[in-house]
Amino acid sequence: MSDTYNVDEIRKDFPILERQVHGKTLVYLDNAATTQKPRQVIDALVHYYERYNANIHRGLHTLAEEATAAYEGARLKAGRLINAPHPAEEVIFTRNTTESINLVSNAWGRKYLRPGDEIVFSAMEHHSNLIPWQFIAQATGATLRVIDIDDDGKLSWDDVEAKIGERTKIVAVSQMSNVLGTINPIRAIAEVAHRFGAVVLVDGAQSVPHMPVDVQELGCDFLAFSSHKMLGPTGVGVLWGKREILEAMDPYLGGGEMIKRVTYETSTYADLPNKFEAGTPNIADVIAFGAAIDYLEGLGMDAVRAHEIEITRYAIERLSALDGVKLYGPLDAAEKGGAVAFNYGELHPHDLSQVLDQHGIAIRAGHHCAQPLMRRLDAVATARASFYIYNRKDEVDALIEGIRASDRIFGNVARVGAG
Repeated sequence: MSDTYNVDEIRKDFPILERQVHGKTLVYLDNAATTQKPRQVIDALVHYYERYNANIHRGLHTLAEEATAAYEGARLKAGRLINAPHPAEEVIFTRNTTESINLVSNAWGRKYLRPGDEIVFSAMEHHSNLIPWQFIAQATGATLRVIDIDDDGKLSWDDVEAKIGERTKIVAVSQMSNVLGTINPIRAIAEVAHRFGAVVLVDGAQSVPHMPVDVQELGCDFLAFSSHKMLGPTGVGVLWGKREILEAMDPYLGGGEMIKRVTYETSTYADLPNKFEAGTPNIADVIAFGAAIDYLEGLGMDAVRAHEIEITRYAIERLSALDGVKLYGPLDAAEKGGAVAFNYGELHPHDLSQVLDQHGIAIRAGHHCAQPLMRRLDAVATARASFYIYNRKDEVDALIEGIRASDRIFGNVARVGAG
């Protein structure tokens, strides 16, 4: 990790980290759900509303031109971040990763899927990359196939090659699991899929905020991710798609901005990206998302990833030293993102989360919108600590002490080791 990466200095940019929860300084370890926002992002949002609040693309006055320039500037920043070949055309703004995937499942799936075609996804998918494909399979007669995982929480490569075949039309897979933290071999999966003429959609909600992501290197056809998981506001998602595929797709929503010419009987559609951005978009939050990208690029995504490996490795070491802790997913921090899922003896994760909250520690407990994966893991639910750019090792220590406190409260649910 770079010597210039200073967590203590970074933390000064995040006002919420000074908050007290139940009399304790906040320890925020729920970053896979959403991340906190630096002052620079908050200021960008306020600045828009105070200085140049206007609708975009339509107006010829100064405020409209300034708002349009900032909005389209954020599009270019998002494209640059993932090395999109044609960012001005290929980057589509949506509300979130979920809507981005739904856009593809509807606008691409309804046009190209037929009865007997196969949609392939993995056993570790978030519901957002599962339910839209269930909907479209029911509508088109396509069938669903699932790539299994091994006991280490990694995709079974034998099953990848068994499930992707002549009938496969699309492979939809996360680059990084929101539960296990597993980083999947997207490029290799794309090579298999493309041999059979299938397209590949990558759920990058967990990967794009945490590591360098290059769509040209990955070889995928679509990539979806969200602003709020990478320091930006809620309500902004990104869909990147190859230009030639997006051009061949029909619009997902109809209305203003996505048209060229309208009569009472028919319409012609706007060029990319406007074809997929009907109506007034979330202008303010997109502009603030641009500030979030600036912040991350200022740190450097390689440095962000290095910090995450370091703190995740420390968390795995500390948790592994506790008697009664069961960890899920890869145990090598270099093979996973900063999400560490675990259970503690027979203590329900909801009870553990409530105890930790009393100590000012925020984690996530439940099925993490991945119920099929929970069944595959033979777990009703898990606790999940997830890390980001501003987390420190002393916060991991606080987590360990909070777990020990839960053991004292609940008695012999699990025993704490000497770690």
